[in-house]
Order: sequence, then structure tokens, then C-alpha cells
Amino acid sequence: MRIPLSRAGAALCGLLLPLPLLAGCGNTGGLATAGPTPTASGPVHLWPERAGAEVPPADPGGAPPEYVQGLPRVVDQDVRGVDPVALVQAELRARPGKVTGADGMPAETAAAIRACGTAGQEPGQCPVRRPYYRDLTGNGKDEVVVGIELPDKMMSVRVYTADPDGRLNRIMATTQTVIAVELAGGDVILRAPSGNPGYELITAWSWDEGQKTMLPTWEQIVRVPAAPSPGASVTAGAGAGTGAGSAP
Repeated sequence: MRIPLSRAGAALCGLLLPLPLLAGCGNTGGLATAGPTPTASGPVHLWPERAGAEVPPADPGGAPPEYVQGLPRVVDQDVRGVDPVALVQAELRARPGKVTGADGMPAETAAAIRACGTAGQEPGQCPVRRPYYRDLTGNGKDEVVVGIELPDKMMSVRVYTADPDGRLNRIMATTQTVIAVELAGGDVILRAPSGNPGYELITAWSWDEGQKTMLPTWEQIVRVPAAPSPGASVTAGAGAGTGAGSAP
């Protein structure tokens, strides 16, 4: 006995109707289409005949550690007992008058750091901000993140770790015009103004085991959300109840 195609499709749909994928069966006995699927395409290498720039191999020995001189040894690699002001002051003593590079600091900022904790300095005038702690190297021990306020909204961000011998090693130092500093997992995230109005530059610094230091591993330029216009009112959720289970 031959069953017409339309009757066969209807019977098949009736048998398999509970399956979600066949919920589009119709009276015509066919499957409903979900529309065209875009074709996947891989990256295209432009100008393959061009000889590109070469990347020199990394130094297998790594970068020499920047040990901080003039401080007591750290016990059990616990940096929480280190005074961040004394830490920055020790670096100032090691490199007096340095105004450029990772240790660069304006003379007025250096003078304010030297005066931190003295009777003549007003509260809140010390440029060294309170420290933060996070395991950034993956060794199970916290590192200390120190921020130093500089003129014109600039900030020196530094990270220090303690080695098994108790020596403090600076593994990150950068000075930028900073919008914000964040910690995300094992990364230090710096947000800074970009050269394009309405955009900011986000840089992530991550621990590099080969170099034994933190390096900028990726950068991204993102658009800054537009600020709400003055006088704008929030009407979302107007009239909503405040009973149990509802958000304020």
C-alpha cells in the first residue's frame, strides 16, 4: 500500500511531535526553515609575498630582578607586613633625583613622600595610596600593589613580591595618566584616556614566568558610554511593586 507523501509527513510529525526540533512540522508534511545560515570564513593573509618583521627570541635568563635595598627581610614571603610608605621611600633613597623612567618622580612629589608620617604634613597629603594585595605570580603568596599620586591625574603603579630569601623585588612599574586601576584575576588593569575623544585605553599587565616580571599582555580601545543628559529621569520600573522578591 502506497502512502501519499503528504500523509507520510503528517504521520511522521505526529509520531515525533514531542521532539523540540520537529515542532515546526506543518500540515504540508515539511520542516519549517530557520532561515539562511551565514557562511563561516577564516582570516585571509594579505600580501603573503611580503617579508614580515622578525621578533627577536626572548632572553632565556629573564630580566634581572629590581630588588629594593634598605628594608628588612620579609618573613615567609608575607608582604602584608611591609609599610608601603617605607617601601617607596627606600626606592627614593636608592635613586635620588630620578625624574624619568620607571623611577621618575617630580621633585615636589618626592619631597611629599619623604615627609609622609611626619608631624608637619597634613592628613591626606601623602602621595602613597593604601596598598592592595593579590597573588599575581601564582606562587600562592600575595604581592603588594602600590599607587603613588602624581600631578595632573598621573599615577605610578608598582607591584612588589618577596622571594624565598625575604628580598623584596619590584616586578611592575609604570606611570600613566590613569582613569582607574583594577585587579582582575591575576592581572592589573589600567584604564587611561586614549588619543581619540570618547574612547579609553585599557591595558592588562600579567605575570610572565620566563621574564620573572609583569608585562603588558594586551591592550584594547573601548568607547566610553555617553553620560545621561542633565535633567533626565529614570522611568524604568515605575509603578512596580516592592513586595517580597522584588528588587529595590
